[in-house]
Amino acid sequence: MPIVDFHTHRPDAQDALISVDPRHFDPQPGRHYSVGFHPWHGIDTLTEDDWILLQRCAGHPQVLAIGETGMDSLRGGDLDTQATAFLRHLQLAHALGKPVVVHCVRTAQRILDVRRQAGLIHVPLAIHGMRANQRVAQLLLDHGCYLSFGPRFNIDTLAATPLDRLLIETDDSPIPISQVADLVAQAIHLTPQQVTDIAIANAQAYLAASQQQPGL
Repeated sequence: MPIVDFHTHRPDAQDALISVDPRHFDPQPGRHYSVGFHPWHGIDTLTEDDWILLQRCAGHPQVLAIGETGMDSLRGGDLDTQATAFLRHLQLAHALGKPVVVHCVRTAQRILDVRRQAGLIHVPLAIHGMRANQRVAQLLLDHGCYLSFGPRFNIDTLAATPLDRLLIETDDSPIPISQVADLVAQAIHLTPQQVTDIAIANAQAYLAASQQQPGL
């Protein structure tokens, strides 16, 4: 099943990577998932049992990625606690050979530093809901990240994103992924079908890249 909608929270989404908290993981036939602890949702109260649950869910064959996880300087509490939780997601992703879906709000350098300091620079990252400026986007691109764009985006950042790093998503918006493809297509002067095809190919490449991590 091709993945067009790279990141959504809709449990009934088709052709999508559905992001869920492991505490609510209930895989349905024909669906694909990412699992992780969102930095907004009680990162500082997680127990070892929660992390064991994440590890068990992450190994499920319908789980293709880890996340969403990451860091947010505006919400979610202490950044050191967020960084520690993000690191544990990275370590799990490396152990399982799966990529990571990243929530990143004004923490791009910190996200990259955590990955580098842990020696996990080969774990593939995709930054979801990309709305930052071109400078931040270029930093992330320079470190191999994919960028996923939803209904709202910085048009200059989108235009500067290489087509082989471009993903599209609905996240928690009510609009269909076809409308996101329309909006992105208009902004970069492609057809919606071209954007859809690019998104499918890049999602496939992103997921395949995780299998090439050294040491697996």
